[in-house]
Amino acid sequence: MSDDLAVELEGVTKRFAGHTAVRDLNLTVPRGSVYGLLGPNGAGKTTTIRMIMAIIAPDTGGVRLFGQAKRGRELSHRIGYLPEERGLYRKMKVIELLVFLGQIKGVDGRRAKQGATEWLELLGLGDWVEKKVDDLSKGMQQKVQFISTLQHEPDLVILDEPFAGLDPVNTQVMKDVIVQLTRRGTTTLFSTHIMEQAEKLCDSVCIIARGEKVVDGSLREVKQKHGGNHVIVAVEKGLDSVANVINDRSLVSKSDSYGQYAELELVEGADAQRLLQGLVSSGATVTRFEIAEPTLNKVFIDLVGQDAATARAEEVVI
Repeated sequence: MSDDLAVELEGVTKRFAGHTAVRDLNLTVPRGSVYGLLGPNGAGKTTTIRMIMAIIAPDTGGVRLFGQAKRGRELSHRIGYLPEERGLYRKMKVIELLVFLGQIKGVDGRRAKQGATEWLELLGLGDWVEKKVDDLSKGMQQKVQFISTLQHEPDLVILDEPFAGLDPVNTQVMKDVIVQLTRRGTTTLFSTHIMEQAEKLCDSVCIIARGEKVVDGSLREVKQKHGGNHVIVAVEKGLDSVANVINDRSLVSKSDSYGQYAELELVEGADAQRLLQGLVSSGATVTRFEIAEPTLNKVFIDLVGQDAATARAEEVVI
């Protein structure tokens, strides 16, 4: 185990009643990075996180945190965990709840109150300090639980589907906090099936489907290796006017139209300039021609799209 790793899973497998939720999973999370555990619903993300946190034990394989074989509960003072199932003591006042939760993590009561007050102001909840949790909206409650995850200044933050149910404003707030944590050297591991957020935040990703790793590595490596050769095209008279060029399967392997423009994936080894020449030769006025890096969403769909559809159909939730 390298000192540069915050989390390491080696050959981890977990079964439930004959169903294999996670199979022979290996992954490494570098310290100080933002790491995305990605996959469709039912892929095994939450099960993996629960094994990291020692809420459940793997059937086989090992988990190491900060280079140690200690269980997650023994290192809880160094870990902040936001579970997928949100839950707060709804009848407590917000500030009292946060002080209580901070003290559980070993934070002195006075320091916990000061830190909680600062976090509440930062996240726009300064006017709700003395309110009961029950008086807060769902989004506000999620921010309170997010504060409880961070207020003891953990070295490792684990967030299970942190953006689920958040509106765009609160999603932006949470994203900004994760960026701040990274600047301080905190390691963040979060699970999600929202590729847009993962692409904006992650240094490295691991994509899993049906409990098995499909790919992992730095975001750039994953996109370069699995993304193909993409071009974004728009023409003045619309895409239908160049359908013969776009549908040339000796040049274009896939096309994805967005109405005003199309994202094209070229055949392996094809030259993008040949595509441009074909468009111009057809008489079209090209208004956009961009050799583009594929989005993480495109890579994700190409790699696990069928697994995601099958999992939804079977309504598997682990």
